[in-house]
Amino acid sequence: MKSASKTIQTGDVRVNNRGVLGTPDYDVAIIGAGPYGLSAAAHLKAKGLGVRIFGEPMDFWANTMPEGMLLRSPRVASNLSDPESAFTLGAYEAASGEKPTAPVPVKTFVEYGRWFQHQLGSSLEKTTVTDVSRKGSAFALTLESGAVVRSRRVVVAAGIGPFHRKPAPFLNLSSNQASHCYEGRKVSELATKRVAVIGAGQSALESAAILHEAGAQVEVIARIPVLRFIGGHPWLHRLGPVSQMLYSPHDIGPAGISRLVAYPNIVYHFPINLKDKIRKRAVRPAGSRWLPPRLEAVKITAGRTVRTAQPIDGEVLLNLDDGSERRVNSSPRHIN
Repeated sequence: MKSASKTIQTGDVRVNNRGVLGTPDYDVAIIGAGPYGLSAAAHLKAKGLGVRIFGEPMDFWANTMPEGMLLRSPRVASNLSDPESAFTLGAYEAASGEKPTAPVPVKTFVEYGRWFQHQLGSSLEKTTVTDVSRKGSAFALTLESGAVVRSRRVVVAAGIGPFHRKPAPFLNLSSNQASHCYEGRKVSELATKRVAVIGAGQSALESAAILHEAGAQVEVIARIPVLRFIGGHPWLHRLGPVSQMLYSPHDIGPAGISRLVAYPNIVYHFPINLKDKIRKRAVRPAGSRWLPPRLEAVKITAGRTVRTAQPIDGEVLLNLDDGSERRVNSSPRHIN
């Protein structure tokens, strides 16, 4: 006997009780509820599509970033995107009564993202998608509950958290001895420890500053010979219209590259090898211009790499490529 079926309207999301055998439940399913997933949902919903977001809003930012972190991006580059630019960071601050600050605290950014999601209405499901497969003309998404839903299209906005990598020297160490910055280790756990921070990017340098300010003995070990900081040539930013031609307000990349990457629809048409060169030049390791004063009391060892890392007597022995050694009594905090 054939069972009856019907489509139920829940806000602007279409739900079909026939499940995987019926017509798709949604026009677009978005996997991931971070800034990209939420922004994609805002634009797709504005087109009249039935959209469903799967994930915990701003989970990566809320639960894996170091306590006390500030955003490297300037305020103008910290807005989530919607078609009318109605749900900006400034709009959130006005609605919540929060005082605007620069740089932006990660806590503020998390709450802003959750407020942004609330403006989208009932289009989010706080669950994990465990599998995606093609089923005829649609996609079948298996949820952590075992339920299966179908969508005509899928947007994957899972973020960068799953892609963190530890280099070979650190693979034999436990998670207490070597942690990646995306693993959500609490700063308070390392406040009285000797900690080596490996890396020269914003995550490494800001973590070093936060750990030092929390009371840890910190050393930054970086492969590049000299640390880089955004805005290292301030006079280039004081040339009026010329500076506007060289730099975008988003402050990503050096002169020229900064302006170019502000137009992704143009860069999209470049050959892949040229895009890779632009990308590497734009996002090479560098810290924010407000970091140097916070690193004045932090030991910096530049132009060196860690060859081996060995557990010894409850500590970790680091051997560097110049033959020198470091002994930390907790964990070398590896940060790409």
